[in-house]
Amino acid sequence: MLMRTDPFRELDRLTQQVLGTAGTWSKPAAMPMDAYRAGDEFVVCFDLPGVAPDAIDLDIERNVLTVKAERRPLPGGDDVEMHVSERPLGVFSRQLFLGDGLDTDRIAADYEAGVLTLRIPVAEKAKPRRIEIGGDRSDRKEIRA
Repeated sequence: MLMRTDPFRELDRLTQQVLGTAGTWSKPAAMPMDAYRAGDEFVVCFDLPGVAPDAIDLDIERNVLTVKAERRPLPGGDDVEMHVSERPLGVFSRQLFLGDGLDTDRIAADYEAGVLTLRIPVAEKAKPRRIEIGGDRSDRKEIRA
């Protein structure tokens, strides 16, 4: 139901991690995610530690879900001297191509402990269902030639 289409995304993420490059609005960095199916819904979790909830944007257009977030620098001043700065700052983004079998009108989003969790229900039309077979032979009239 979820489709991954960018084979170089993981390579970009590793390069950014090693080089410490930050994402920008024109070239956002990748954000790690897990995706799994639990019963009649897909669950997608994005790691966004240190990101304020108001700095996260969720958009969906034509079955393409876009998650964008910005980790801003800590407030500082003239009396602040940075000794270690390893946490990446900047813009992070991820796009998911959702299949037609998902109900994009009922996506639920929660953000807790630095993890954005999306719950995407399977559409009723995509759920397995039993099809009854009709055709009781006692109702039919016999035709003789």
